[in-house]
Amino acid sequence: MTARNPRTRAPVPVVLAGARGHGRRHLANIRRLERAGRVVLAGICETRPLAAAEFAGEPVPQGADFAVLLERTGARLAVVSTPIPTHADFAVVAAAYGVHLLLEKPPAASFALYERIEAACRSAGVACQIGFQSLGSHALPAVRALVAGGAVGPVRGIGAAGAWVRDEAYFRRAPWTGRRRLDGVDVVDGVLTNPLAHAVATALALDGTVRAGEVAGIEPELYRAHDIEADDTSCLRLTTARGTEIVAAVTLCAERAAEPYVMVHGATGRITLWYKEDRVLVQRAGHGPEEITYPRTDLLTNLLDHLGAGTPLLAPVADGGAFMRVVEAVRTAPDPVPLPAAAWRTAPADGAGPAAAAPPAVRRVVPGIDALVAAGAERLALYSELGAPWAAGSEVSHA
Repeated sequence: MTARNPRTRAPVPVVLAGARGHGRRHLANIRRLERAGRVVLAGICETRPLAAAEFAGEPVPQGADFAVLLERTGARLAVVSTPIPTHADFAVVAAAYGVHLLLEKPPAASFALYERIEAACRSAGVACQIGFQSLGSHALPAVRALVAGGAVGPVRGIGAAGAWVRDEAYFRRAPWTGRRRLDGVDVVDGVLTNPLAHAVATALALDGTVRAGEVAGIEPELYRAHDIEADDTSCLRLTTARGTEIVAAVTLCAERAAEPYVMVHGATGRITLWYKEDRVLVQRAGHGPEEITYPRTDLLTNLLDHLGAGTPLLAPVADGGAFMRVVEAVRTAPDPVPLPAAAWRTAPADGAGPAAAAPPAVRRVVPGIDALVAAGAERLALYSELGAPWAAGSEVSHA
């Protein structure tokens, strides 16, 4: 029997949990797919109801009780973009109602909660896609094919770099932001696990390391310039079970904001992927530099295609174990080391990010961090190994 074109199927009813903050992007994407006839927005779960102007379209039923809303609307799919500590409970409720999921990253604040989500979805037979948008890039399979074909020789390691700018208001936008725990509950809202989690996840995906058992050890170095609990300037070395070394160096205290990237180091060249731009640069012996920009598949579209035609998921929850080992290593690590006052300065918050407050908002800058981030990815070295005067070293967390 010939499979039906997924675009000819009836629209899938979707409930969005968390429609403000990053959830606005999901709302806009759902509305886009609604116009294309792929979905219908059936309801919105919010503790504070949306005003008419916030719907980006026709108003829909709202409610603060996710389970009641799922039952009331008959939703078949839910997009969960709620605070990190709530992800597991929302996911388990969705699974209990047989509702498929697009679950924002990080999927959970601990490895145990991740296992709870994965088990609930598996038992209920529901699909769960983690919201790592970068994993929808067609650049990833292209880079993997280049590496497998020997374009840059045997892989020596993979570096990831992220130098972003966030102002002090960013860490005050919600009670859970910048926290390791809140009211005794894990949050783990650090730079490695949330804002620049894509750098880590993309590096793992390029290496083909996705399951928890494929991680041999993790060495995190966690620091903070801001007056927060979590880390805003950190790095880690992850060793895979087959011996690949992955180093990620990231900060929210950059001198200048830059596009984050992942760099595959080979014996005879290297491949750099700017994962937000889907742009790849290949530099190898005997060839001039080659650069190409790839298209990207939207993760919600991919989930719909999976439900309608069996298309493989691009970021299935079952493949989130390796990343969750990173979250667990950060969660169980000693509290981030506060940088001494001499190690950072304040600067105007112009262009400071999505939650920037009205002037005179300020941000904290760590002088020299941009070069350290780049060096970490280039040399596969931690901040302490690069001679940062404020870096104290790390302990290895074994899987």
